[in-house]
Amino acid sequence: MASAGVLAIPIREDSGLLSPVFSRELNEYIHIYVAMSGSMVPMRVLKSESIESVKLRIKSYKGFVSKDQKLVCKGRELSRSNSLVRDYGVEDGNVLHLVIRLSDLQTINVKTSCGEEFAFEVKRNCDVGYVKRRIADKNRKLADVDEQEVLCDGEELEDQRLINDISKHNNAVIHLFVRKSAKIRATPREKTCELSVVASQLNDIRKFDEEIIQQTPEKDVFLEPIIVNPKVELSSAVLDMIKSTAEGLVSGNFPLRSSEGTGGAYLMQDAMGNKHVSVFKPIDEEPMAENNPRGLPLSENGEGLKKGTSVGEGAFREVAAYVLDHPKAGRRSFSGEDIGFAGVPPTVMAKCLHTGFNHRESLNVKIGSLQMFMENHGSCEDMGPSSFPVEEVHKISVFDIRMANADRHAGNILLGKDKDGKTVLIPIDHGYCLPKSFEDCTFDWLYWPQARKPYSPDTVEYIKSLDAEEDIALLKFHGWDLPQDCARILRISTMLLKKGAERGLTPFDIGNIMCRETLNEESLIEEIVQEAEDSVLPCTSEGAFLEAVSQIMDCRLGEIAK
Repeated sequence: MASAGVLAIPIREDSGLLSPVFSRELNEYIHIYVAMSGSMVPMRVLKSESIESVKLRIKSYKGFVSKDQKLVCKGRELSRSNSLVRDYGVEDGNVLHLVIRLSDLQTINVKTSCGEEFAFEVKRNCDVGYVKRRIADKNRKLADVDEQEVLCDGEELEDQRLINDISKHNNAVIHLFVRKSAKIRATPREKTCELSVVASQLNDIRKFDEEIIQQTPEKDVFLEPIIVNPKVELSSAVLDMIKSTAEGLVSGNFPLRSSEGTGGAYLMQDAMGNKHVSVFKPIDEEPMAENNPRGLPLSENGEGLKKGTSVGEGAFREVAAYVLDHPKAGRRSFSGEDIGFAGVPPTVMAKCLHTGFNHRESLNVKIGSLQMFMENHGSCEDMGPSSFPVEEVHKISVFDIRMANADRHAGNILLGKDKDGKTVLIPIDHGYCLPKSFEDCTFDWLYWPQARKPYSPDTVEYIKSLDAEEDIALLKFHGWDLPQDCARILRISTMLLKKGAERGLTPFDIGNIMCRETLNEESLIEEIVQEAEDSVLPCTSEGAFLEAVSQIMDCRLGEIAK
């Protein structure tokens, strides 16, 4: 169902989301529907009402905290809380799709057929198979997990079912009934399956030996990196990540779908199932893609949730973010460093086969980005920004400005510790970098106090070393021929960063040039680009156009720097 479809649902005056009667003109009201928890809830809003106000009313009705809500209408995320309903073009009869981030922990209350009762907590991205193992630890009579039948509201639950999926209505407690199975179970004969990790040779001629692994037919899995150019050499860290992920899969550890975000993101475990080693994001499970597990509608025109992005390209952008996050010592192929200046986790394109992913019909190999899981202590939205080191905020700003990031918020910056115990910021979720336009560029750090401090000399030197043409060539070397519109944005954003840093502008100054103050008011960088387009002939070369941008940018920056 398209998000803009008009639904014939009667409006009941006792609905929890109907707004109270205000002394406004009736034509100020529109009736919309909020898709949540598998149902359509009618809602009456004012055209002049803010998105934050709408979220607060949803909070009062369902209890979902505003910051945990994402609203999507007609294929676009309503991400600016201070913008109005009319600014996003929301019309009478539209459907707003609510995506929420649930609490990480879920209480499980278990009652056995023997009359015993006990409770424990699990993470929502765990599956029923994990719950069975916890039950076995609690009750020796149910120590054999293969003999357990777990029921919820009379429905038997499969091992790969996620706790997050069972708790569709945000239940505080899930009640399970467990009994020994009365089914006759056939023991499958083991068969030999070969798993190989295909990768290019390293300089030290490192290779993986083929592993012959005994497994049952139901657990066939497949994982390997996608390398378009055989000259590309994967680092040892990336190869180790792939190997550990593969070992976890063939050991029977299912991918755990994250309860966060608007697309399918799976936490991959190691062989022992004790820790996460990577995160896999399939292309066909991106927001508004055909197999999206969040219930978002298909994109009608191929555009992603953010302006200037396309559905199905998020994985490429995730990999591009890592490739272009150059270490301070130089390009990764020369420096040998795995982590770059901004700290983007090692990422590679991969293809993977497993029943634990979201398959609408037949079982298919998934293509997507595989990113190293980074140990962390939460995200930046879990605490105030005043304690973040200035240089850590600045490294994120350099990356976001250069990549014209359309989705930088506090929730996708993780908090970590270095070997000396100092706080480090880890940027993740880069599926909306390198867009075709500047329209949706948003940086949460813009309003942090560190953004108003000037860059250090070391950071300025790093910025001077950046070269957009080399970056475009590097992406092509890795197999992604950056679209012309995206390449133009990269050239202009890199130009702005270099010119701004040279003039002593702060991250706030430069970021403010790139971000719109309101949804429908163009940013200064958009005005510069438009002025340049108006000043050149239609058949002007890209080089001549960029020279026009450079000259206009110099004038505007000179005014700001005064």
